[in-house]
Amino acid sequence: MNERFEQVTVGDIVAADFRTGAVFERFGIDFCCGGRRSLPDACREASADPAEVVRALDALPPRATSDDDVTRWPVDRLIDHILTRHHAYVRSALPSIARHLAKLHEVHGARHPELARIATVFEQVSGELEQHMFKEEQILFPYVRDLGRHPDQACGVRISPFGTVENPIRMMEREHREAADELRLIRELTSGYMPPADGCTTYSVCMAELAEFERDLHCHVHLENNVLFPKAVELENQAAGG
Repeated sequence: MNERFEQVTVGDIVAADFRTGAVFERFGIDFCCGGRRSLPDACREASADPAEVVRALDALPPRATSDDDVTRWPVDRLIDHILTRHHAYVRSALPSIARHLAKLHEVHGARHPELARIATVFEQVSGELEQHMFKEEQILFPYVRDLGRHPDQACGVRISPFGTVENPIRMMEREHREAADELRLIRELTSGYMPPADGCTTYSVCMAELAEFERDLHCHVHLENNVLFPKAVELENQAAGG
């Protein structure tokens, strides 16, 4: 294995170059919830050939600019990006996918009984993500913004309602894993989001929507777990003199 990949985590690799996320997805490597694993461990977990993965990573062309290095972004910029790119996308995609799943269940449910479970699981993940984003937007993100704006003041100006920031981060990471597991189940139930031979146009559209939803979730969770949350912990420790 290439030495430059041996001592870094999968999450670090994607944080340094977001384009590597597409490579990992191609090999079935989890870089969001499983982002703290080393590349050799992640390859073993995904039954992927490490040499092939490294060749694919090395084949990426040089980056044209350093502005897309999210590890250098201040927390304000990271949070704004998460809100406008990922939270906004989730809220726009949820009702559309739910409508299409309801239609598919009504029209194709007799021939494809798995649609009932898919709709149930998606309804569950939808409700959980709505609550999850609300907690981030109303509680965690404002506190992290405050840490970034007042780096020399212990706990910033805002009073923490949860003790150390690591407490809500642990809860958010657990909820990330649960959402990822639920989307993984939907992927299995749909045979990798493949519409059946007797599926209609709506079937194809809905499967494409679900596939995009899972891809976005991977990027969304990666930015929080592997970039924003470590920055928040570091800022809090610095403010407290740790």
